Amino acid sequence: MAKIKEVKDSKTAKQTKVRKEVAMARVYVTATFNNTLVTVTDTTGNTLLWGSAGASGFKGARKSTPFAATTTVEAVGRKAADMGVKDVEVYIKGPGAGRDAALRALKSVGLNIGLIADVTPIPHNGPRPKKKRRV
Repeated sequence: MAKIKEVKDSKTAKQTKVRKEVAMARVYVTATFNNTLVTVTDTTGNTLLWGSAGASGFKGARKSTPFAATTTVEAVGRKAADMGVKDVEVYIKGPGAGRDAALRALKSVGLNIGLIADVTPIPHNGPRPKKKRRV
């Protein structure tokens, strides 16, 4: 599936960069209340690219906005498209504001979305809750 293209520097004999050519990828979007994280993996789970609203240049409260999520996902999506990715499966986790914005950004980059799955962890009556707060 993945074709590995080796680029060698002509002046030195050492290998400088290994670039993967992947047609199908998975995009994991984690939208928290404070940030939006995006990871692109191949179908076996090896990370190809990643990005976050903080890495895209947003700081503080602006990291949690849908605009920051859109900017982040577009940047990562363009890099993925340059690697040859055409079809993606999207896995969204978390309650943040970047959930819907991430999907719109992936569509605008031109990637074909084959699957959208919500993998937000939901407790099935997990541990005992904290005691009630008395004010």
